[in-house]
Amino acid sequence: MAESQVKLSESLVAHNETSLGRKTTQGQQALKDVVCGSTAGIVGKYIEYPFDTVKVRLQSQPDHLPLRYTGPLDCFKQSLKQDGFIGIYRGISAPLVGAAVENACLFFSYRLAQDAFKASGIYPNVKANPEQELPYSALLYCGAISGAVTSLFLTPIELVKCKMQVPLETPGSTLQKPGILNIIGSIYRHQGFMGYWHGQLGTLIRETGGGVAWFGGYEGVKLGFKKLNHQPGSAKDDDNVPVYQRMVAGAIAGMSYNFLFYPADTIKSRMQTEDVKQITGGKSTFSAVGRAIWRQHGLKGLYRGCGITVGRSIPSSAFIFTVYEELKKRWPEQRYE
Repeated sequence: MAESQVKLSESLVAHNETSLGRKTTQGQQALKDVVCGSTAGIVGKYIEYPFDTVKVRLQSQPDHLPLRYTGPLDCFKQSLKQDGFIGIYRGISAPLVGAAVENACLFFSYRLAQDAFKASGIYPNVKANPEQELPYSALLYCGAISGAVTSLFLTPIELVKCKMQVPLETPGSTLQKPGILNIIGSIYRHQGFMGYWHGQLGTLIRETGGGVAWFGGYEGVKLGFKKLNHQPGSAKDDDNVPVYQRMVAGAIAGMSYNFLFYPADTIKSRMQTEDVKQITGGKSTFSAVGRAIWRQHGLKGLYRGCGITVGRSIPSSAFIFTVYEELKKRWPEQRYE
């Protein structure tokens, strides 16, 4: 009797230690995803922000006046001449926060989705060996889930960002640039708490489909490089994908994400900036705004500003994936006995 009680106690202690170790490991993984993802997002934002400044200045030119800039390169040259190098980074504080939140959510939810698929038993061989990679089709689903989750956090941030980028038109035909606190308060006064998710459908479509394109593009290209680099008889692992190939995969992923779902972003931005110009508190549906843009400008209107957006995503996404994975590889691991 006493011997059986001792064995039972030992098994309970071992079970508790295992559970504690799993919880600790999950906490470490979450912290790793958040820190590495947010750091990678900040690096990517510093790389792409000059392109974003040029894009916004090109888009803000009035149609009824002679254009100030002949194109992106001319706009970049004039901006450097007028404001200097520091000037093209003006207003980067809020986007940095958004980039950190976005990429932390993307990588964190992407890993959680993979863990859920592995534990679900849909792929028995993966459940038996968690170290084994999921099939490519499952990674596409994980990317979609990651984008959908991220859209919930991203919509309020992008709503405020878009409203800050569009001047407020007053009855006296003067332009005012509202501060971030004024914009946050205005949204709450006119639309309530749920007003911060105005344009959520556009963000959801863009991020869900974009998550498939972003992670799917990266994983697909990296898988192709693995097969290309693999030598018969050698072990298959991530080490046979050099950094430059990871950067190529990240660049292609960024291009795929931004080009394929750019119309959803155009509609979302129009929805989120319309209230700034009119301050009516009125709501426009996603489909109604999309039809209006199509009637006015056709397909070209839905892809306005797409070129420079895709261009900026090439170096940005390349560095985001590379920085994230390199930081994770160098993350100090703690072992619990």
